[in-house]
Amino acid sequence: MQLHFSPSMRSITISSSSSNGFIDLMKIKVAARHISYRTLFHTILILAFLLPFVFILTAVVTLEGVNKCSSFDCLGRRLGPRFLSRGDDSGRQVRDLYKILHQVNTEEIPHGLKVPDSFSHLVSDMKNNQYDARTFAFVLRAMMEKFERDLRESRFSELMNKHFAASSIPKGIHCLSLRLTDEYSSNAHARKQLPPPELLPLLSNNSYHHFILSTDNILAASVVVTSTVQSSLKPEKIVFHVITDKKTYAGMHSWFALNPVSPAIVEVKGVHQFDWLTRENVPVLEAVENHNGIRDYYHGNHVAGANLSDTTPRRFASKLQARSPKYISLLNHLRIYIPELFPNLDKVVFLDDDVVIQRDLSPLWEINLGGKINGAVETCKGDDEWVMSKHFKNYFNFSHPLIAKHLDPDECAWAYGMNIFDLRAWRKTKIRETYHSWLKENLKSNLTMWKLGTLPPALIAFKGHVHPIDPSWHMLGLGYQTNTNIECVKKAAVIHYNGQSKPWLQIGFEHLRPFWTKYVNYSNDFIRNCHILES
Repeated sequence: MQLHFSPSMRSITISSSSSNGFIDLMKIKVAARHISYRTLFHTILILAFLLPFVFILTAVVTLEGVNKCSSFDCLGRRLGPRFLSRGDDSGRQVRDLYKILHQVNTEEIPHGLKVPDSFSHLVSDMKNNQYDARTFAFVLRAMMEKFERDLRESRFSELMNKHFAASSIPKGIHCLSLRLTDEYSSNAHARKQLPPPELLPLLSNNSYHHFILSTDNILAASVVVTSTVQSSLKPEKIVFHVITDKKTYAGMHSWFALNPVSPAIVEVKGVHQFDWLTRENVPVLEAVENHNGIRDYYHGNHVAGANLSDTTPRRFASKLQARSPKYISLLNHLRIYIPELFPNLDKVVFLDDDVVIQRDLSPLWEINLGGKINGAVETCKGDDEWVMSKHFKNYFNFSHPLIAKHLDPDECAWAYGMNIFDLRAWRKTKIRETYHSWLKENLKSNLTMWKLGTLPPALIAFKGHVHPIDPSWHMLGLGYQTNTNIECVKKAAVIHYNGQSKPWLQIGFEHLRPFWTKYVNYSNDFIRNCHILES
């Protein structure tokens, strides 16, 4: 290639001599006006920079076997697409790959296809076996389906392990119960009367604030009572009625005898100490505890016979939750007998053992229930799917004719765990009889009307008798979800660890546990010696 400048500097001629002897000329005419030598120098410099690249690309085209060009116009047509069509080639390749993937997705995976265990193995196999695009697509699909199955099985295994962990008794809590029971038999102070004889009349004094707690978990009971008393503006007005089973009674009594919460009053009673709790008065619960099919349902193999391929991990988790053994425990059903167990009381607050009290609850006794019996937080007006968006359809099987006939699937549910009960109004109703009647029907239908514990029959029995209270009184879900709003937790009067992840279990959520552990007395000898929640 050569550059020729005219004597007048008004034109520049570029000549290129090809191998076949033809000469291509490109003449650049310069305008008639005066051009400075500086401008001309810059122009020549730019051309000198570009021309080597033109030469190199021409050589590449020739070496790749492309037809020889005899003109710049031909060269442009040959080289232009090498710059401009790369985006088009990429898009076409993506479309071709998508087409192959779509075809492979509709076909059966070839029998005997070797599936790599990892991405590095896939790359190695591709290199060694020289996969074509179709084979690669089949291998990729087989890998993805295998990983999905493995992940799904792992998720179900995790849910089962969590269910077993939630249903078991931690070693430290079992140790606490045994040591306190032993203390009851050897230490007279652990057996002292609760409350002292001079305070017995206060157990039925309706000017006091009476709380009822039913549990066999000594550590949980201590947190509920301690947090209530410490958060109260009038602790001297508090009377706690703690109900437990026969095997836990000695240990529970020992704890509150050796760790008084003055000035509050605590009464501890075992179910065996209530004369009213007879087989005649509680026939359905006797049947529930002794029915072999029911016991197998709650204590048997939760995976045997289950088709895990037809369910989602979330549905499986809900079914496991519904099969918690606590749902056939008499302690869990006692709340429906409160008017009979405490015939002299007019108004009480019932608390579950997995709650923590963070505010003074005395204003609850000033709430006008408007003739209703049960003051409770409704659970159908929140955003989260696990806890605060519950209607009757979430608890009942509306394909059952009795359920479909008597209940509205869109009726709002409410929460157990912190409830204000007007016992005087309750005694005028047939709530207990309604509860028993529906329990019998569910037993006869082999648990096809509902699965989940004590709340569904209570939703029916208390239908029309519930007075909604402000949700700030009772915040639920701390045992279900990790994304609980911490600021909302701090503001709630009562926080409820309903769900499997109880704060006293290792599976409890670490960021929510401190709201509970702040009321555990780790300096106590029994708790220290049993290594309760020792990290």
